[in-house]
Amino acid sequence: MLFHLSRPSRTVRATRAERAFDRASDAAAAATSGSPVVGALSFAPGSPDALYVPGDLALHEPVSTAAAPIAPVRLVRSVPSPADHRRRVAAVVDRIAAGEADKVVVARAIDLVADGELDVEDLVRCFTAGSPEGNAFAVDLSAAGGRQLGAALVGSSPESLVRKVGDRVLCRPYAGSAPRSSDPEVDRRNGQALVDSGKDHREHRYVVDHIAAALAPITRDLQVPDEPVLIGTGEMWHLASPIEGVLVENDVSALDLALLLHPTPAICGTPTEAARTIIDEVEGPRGFYAGAVGWCDAAGDGEWMVSIRCVEVAADRRSLRAWSGGGIVVDSDPAAELAETTAKFATVLRALGAPGVLADESVVRSGDISPVS
Repeated sequence: MLFHLSRPSRTVRATRAERAFDRASDAAAAATSGSPVVGALSFAPGSPDALYVPGDLALHEPVSTAAAPIAPVRLVRSVPSPADHRRRVAAVVDRIAAGEADKVVVARAIDLVADGELDVEDLVRCFTAGSPEGNAFAVDLSAAGGRQLGAALVGSSPESLVRKVGDRVLCRPYAGSAPRSSDPEVDRRNGQALVDSGKDHREHRYVVDHIAAALAPITRDLQVPDEPVLIGTGEMWHLASPIEGVLVENDVSALDLALLLHPTPAICGTPTEAARTIIDEVEGPRGFYAGAVGWCDAAGDGEWMVSIRCVEVAADRRSLRAWSGGGIVVDSDPAAELAETTAKFATVLRALGAPGVLADESVVRSGDISPVS
């Protein structure tokens, strides 16, 4: 499989590539010339991307998918340890208080290993089955070269970075999160607490303002909500804001729009460069986590999703790395931020059939961010 993106309205697939690009600018030029493009954008500028002109891009009706049996997985290490992540968050809070940034998204990772080889098609079915909206994606990362040769990024992102339909541009950023609960009353209280949270509303507004400022020069009739709405996924409550506008000139592709908006404060922070510098110092390279995955057709229409709730599957199809992050602002609590990352891992772990794998997280090995071996 080269590319897969399932959404509530359609499923987009490609199985073979006519051209491959490790730089988004080259892929964007191909899209401008009328070629369809699929693939993944990395988080950091200058990092290799994995983009393709597909030879067989196909759009299908949504398909109801049952989870497939896969080999059991187990936790190898937390990167860094939970205690070190709390210390990292506290250090970032201090830097924000000192005026270095307003918001920084700090992530941590977990490495897992499967008892047998995993099939990407089976993983896509598992992620699709676990998503209330049927969301799932998979991208062959080979175009990026290096350790990504033969690797794949697979996940189920709830967040659309941008969608283009004709001259219409639609975004639905998420920022501000709270865990869901199987207890209806606790679940209701968690959602209401998020709606009432001044900290989460400030975090969310950074994202909305970033998108509105980027779209304002190229759109008319830009509709930006004053307040977010509460959106529930299987594992999390989120604050979300539907943003919509009409392009002044319809000569940009969905990929152009994704490059204009990426990275938003929802997965990086603000100001962008200051936040990205701090992320690089405290985390190291993210690769494709917190990038974007998506497609555009020959007319430039398409959709790009924020690449969260995902796992990189190494070429051996047994080694995996998953990530989870949270937006840090001046009044963030390190313990609460750690709990948020643990809750966000649930999408990946449920799809892998290992919802309880973090129960013994505190006693597994920890280490610095490093490539999946």
